[in-house]
Amino acid sequence: MILLAAERESAEVTDWAARIGWVVGLALFVALVYWLMREGWKWRGTLQGDLPDLPVAPGEPGEPRLTTSGRYHGSTTAGQWLDRIVAHGLGTRSRVELTLTDAGLDVVRPGATDFFVPAAALRGARLDKGIAGKVLTEGGLLVVTWAHGGKLIDSGFRSDRAAEHSAWVDAINSMSNTNTTEGAER
Repeated sequence: MILLAAERESAEVTDWAARIGWVVGLALFVALVYWLMREGWKWRGTLQGDLPDLPVAPGEPGEPRLTTSGRYHGSTTAGQWLDRIVAHGLGTRSRVELTLTDAGLDVVRPGATDFFVPAAALRGARLDKGIAGKVLTEGGLLVVTWAHGGKLIDSGFRSDRAAEHSAWVDAINSMSNTNTTEGAER
C-alpha cells in the first residue's frame, strides 16, 4: 500500500503553455476589434469629407449673452440621433466652454477642434435625452441645431449646471426666429 501511494503523482495543476496561448489569442482578438473600430471611424470621416471646414470665431464677437462650461458629447445629422458626424473633429467628446453672442455660438474645446456657429446658421435648440453614444435623463442634454455646408447638424452639450439649459434654449430659439424673420423680410 505504501509503495502504491508513493508512486502516485498528482496531475499538473496548470498547463502554462495552453494558458499563455489563450491569453495571447485573446489579446490579438481585442487588438483586431480595436483596429476594425478605428478603421470604421476613419472611413466615416472619409465619407463625410464633403463637409466644409468649420467656421472660426470672429475677432470681436460682441458682448456675451450667455456663457457656460460643461461637456460636448458630439454632433449628428439633424433628426438622426445615431448618425454621428466625425469629420473635422466633431465626433470627439471633450470639455467645452460655450459663449452665445449676437454674432453666434462660440464652442471652445480644450484638446479638440474649436468651432463657431454664426447666428445666421442657428436653426434652434431643444432639450433632449440623447445623442449618439450618450443617453441621459429626459431634458438632460442641450441640443443645438445649425446649418453647415448644406447640412443640418445637431450638436449635444451638457452644462455643469443643467438648470441653465432652459435659458440657452430660449435664447438660441429667439435668435434663430429673429434670423428667420429678418431673412423673410428681405
